[in-house]
Amino acid sequence: MNKHLISLVAGEPSGDLIAAQIVKGIHQAKPEANFFGIGGPALQAQGMHLNYPMDALSVFGYVDALKSLPKLIQVYSGIKKQIIKQQPGVFIGVDAPDFNLRLEHSLKQKGIKTVHFVSPSIWAWRYERIHKIRQAVDHMLVLFPFEVDIYQKEGIPVTFVGHPLANKIPFEPDQQEARQRLKLPTDAKILAILPGSRTSEIKHLAPVFLQTAQKLQAQEPDLHFIVPLVNQARKQQFLEIAANCKLKHLHLFDTPSVDQPVSWDVMQACDAALLSSGTATLEMALFKKPMVIAYILTPLMLKIMTWKAGQDRPSVPWIGLPNILLQEFAVPEYLQEDVEPEGLSQACLKALEDEAYRQTLMQKFQALHQTLALDTGRIAAQKIIEVIES
Repeated sequence: MNKHLISLVAGEPSGDLIAAQIVKGIHQAKPEANFFGIGGPALQAQGMHLNYPMDALSVFGYVDALKSLPKLIQVYSGIKKQIIKQQPGVFIGVDAPDFNLRLEHSLKQKGIKTVHFVSPSIWAWRYERIHKIRQAVDHMLVLFPFEVDIYQKEGIPVTFVGHPLANKIPFEPDQQEARQRLKLPTDAKILAILPGSRTSEIKHLAPVFLQTAQKLQAQEPDLHFIVPLVNQARKQQFLEIAANCKLKHLHLFDTPSVDQPVSWDVMQACDAALLSSGTATLEMALFKKPMVIAYILTPLMLKIMTWKAGQDRPSVPWIGLPNILLQEFAVPEYLQEDVEPEGLSQACLKALEDEAYRQTLMQKFQALHQTLALDTGRIAAQKIIEVIES
């Protein structure tokens, strides 16, 4: 075993950024450490040798995963052989549980220590995965404090390291500064609309979100709408959907600022948001903004998820991360056939105009932000070094 050599796999942009913080923290404590594995530009910038680029694992959903299966098997076999050959002091799997937990199980059987960062959502879907995790992982690093009890109860070593986003998003966002960057009116009431980043999400959510915006503008003619889109292709898709929508004060953004995603400028600039379920809901909570969460699964995807998970709904009553973390319906959630303009527009009006409700939410989100804002890179690095030395 080479204690100065560490292998790491991060399979998507968010994992690449998180993993880069961990590598930075380990380098500060162990300057002699070397890293190899799968990652993206953030890890490469920290000096990690990429055996495969992160794009090799970038698949979206079950259908895409099936199409990409031959490539995934090839990458899996290749990186597994390299890790076993080089015998690193530890392997770190960042998110990508279907790939990383399988790899960690094989490596652990070969005597290589394993750490997994970012727990699968076993508290919502397929709790039985905990048994595979126990067989695969020497130590679990989790983003949320409630996850600690789950792993401790199951006898799996675990450490809460905080959420990296909580340190990147300011505790007191400057709304006016963001509006100036986006060239928006400083005194207008603004609703952010985030229909998701995937083609299917925009296809199903954008039409009803735009209809909701029309209803809102009929009641509030001066209301502005701002929409961040991840790239030109998604922007063009949204424009085609919006072509027949008569809506004033609609602003689209797809070019990120120098130091942060364009969606963060939008979140900082708005008064409230209508958005798809996902990480964006946590980001919006950290920006202390009231929100209305919606999500639609296609019948095919619903069948696939039911088949794969053995359940047709989460085992917790919430889908939005803010509600899961606060353990209450702090913000409204609309799913499937309930995603319709009448209900969404009424919920958005409350988020925009009910000042007592807005203040209560902001206080809850402030407390949540403080809970999650730990020195994630340093804490994770310290625990990983302990695993190597143990």
